Order: sequence, then structure tokens, then C-alpha cells
Amino acid sequence: MTITILADSASDLPLSYYKENNLRFIPLQVLLDGQNYQDLQTIEPNEVYEAMRNGKSPKTAQASPEDLFEIFTELAKEKKQGIYIAFSSELSGTYQTAVMARNQVKEEFPDFDLEIIDTKCASLGYGLVVKSAVIAASTGASKEELVENITFQAKHMEHLFTVDNLEYLARGGRISKASAIVGGLLNIKPLLHVEDGKLIPLEKIRGKKKLLKRVIEIMHERGANLDNQTIAISHADNEETALEWKQAIHDEFGTVNFVINSIGAVIGSHAGPGTVALFFLNKLPETSS
Repeated sequence: MTITILADSASDLPLSYYKENNLRFIPLQVLLDGQNYQDLQTIEPNEVYEAMRNGKSPKTAQASPEDLFEIFTELAKEKKQGIYIAFSSELSGTYQTAVMARNQVKEEFPDFDLEIIDTKCASLGYGLVVKSAVIAASTGASKEELVENITFQAKHMEHLFTVDNLEYLARGGRISKASAIVGGLLNIKPLLHVEDGKLIPLEKIRGKKKLLKRVIEIMHERGANLDNQTIAISHADNEETALEWKQAIHDEFGTVNFVINSIGAVIGSHAGPGTVALFFLNKLPETSS
């Protein structure tokens, strides 16, 4: 790759993917039991989920400004072009901090060429944007073509989330404790989506079967050529449900290309164990249709 691609841990891609594809990895941070951890590097998602099941409430923080400055300075010294594909600015301050770090580096290295793109995406929706860019870069795409690819993918990426236990959203202040108790008693499953980078409640559905049926309906309403794209499913220690969704989507649309991976410690700290999230494009590039 003549252009260095950077991404952060909120993409929920495994660390091995970064290593295999020579990507620069930027960890976000998790605060648990008074300790500060680097997502995927010094803490694993299941450690966070176990802590949450035991009543603990982990906090999260954006990527370290020092880490960003150090990584960007290294690229500048090597005179490398870079594209940082960033986590939604509506869900983290990492994008804004990265812009400030780049501007600092450019004071010493005025020719430093780093594009920073706010994907407005999260989890494997963000991860799919990164994977598409990696494929394009491997075929020799120019920086301008990569930026166009990333922008298109990010703009058209659909996100659907559901949480297994409303208690975790209540702990984080997303809903009231009373709503969590009533929802739990009624087996209410909230369905959320991402709108302009923000996580927005979409519907409340009673029961897992009705929820999956509604997810399939929304895919019909929003999806584009679902048999001809890669669909991603991320989960927080809930692989069984992720595989159920995969099978249902395959049966309904004939989709064969899937990416399934664990939700990382940062996003998982807010959503809680049991969460399942689905990502697909609502429009395909003309070259793929």
C-alpha cells in the first residue's frame, strides 16, 4: 500500500485484521475498576461483559491525543500519505482530537498529507467501510478514489442495533430505570439505528421472533441488492443470536458474504452483553450493481 490507512478500535475489526493488512491501529480507552485499558490491546471484550454482568459500569474515553500525535508524527517523518477512517464524531471525540493532532503535526511538517474522514458509522458498519477501502487500496486506487469510496460507503451504511437487557442502557442513562424494569417484564426489545452518526431509538418490539421479523422487513425497505453485498453482524457475547440472524438473512435474500465479529470493549461498555447489531448498504456503487 502506497497510502497508509488508519482506523480505530470502534470499527470492531479484530486486531489480526490490522496486522494482516498493514493498517495503523488506534485504540480507544476503557476505564474499569480504576484502571485505564486500551481497547483490544490490554483488555478483551469478554472481560468487560463479565464485569457488567457483575454489576460494574465501565466508562470509555476517546483515543489518546498523545497516541494520535505520535502516530501522525511518525507518518509525517516517513513522508507517507495517510487516510484516517474515523469513528462517528457524534459518538466520540476522537475525530475532533485527530484533526487537532494533525494540525499540530503540520506545524512542524507542513507537507504532511493526512485525510481524516468522519464516517458517522460505528462497530462493524464502520468496519465494513474500512474493509472496502483496504480492498480498493490493494487494487491500486489513488488517494482521491479511496476518499470517494470511503465517503460513499459511509454515507450509505445502515445500522440496526438491539440490546438484550435494558438494564445496561439504564445504567448509562440512555433510558430510565423504571422503563428498564417494565421493558424487562414485558420482554421488550428496543430496535435502534444510526442517523447522521447518532444512535437513535427506532421501535420497541416484544419478543425475539418479532424483532427478527421486523429486522428482515426493514432490510427489505432499506437494503440494496442484499444478495450482492457483504453484510456484517456484530455481537456482545451473543454469537448464537448473530448466527440466527445470519441464517434468516441468507434464507430471505440469498446473501452469502457475511462478516461476524464481537463488539469491542468500547461500544460494548455502553450497549452491554447480549447486544446484536446488523450492517448493510442501502445503495451499492455503480461498479458493483
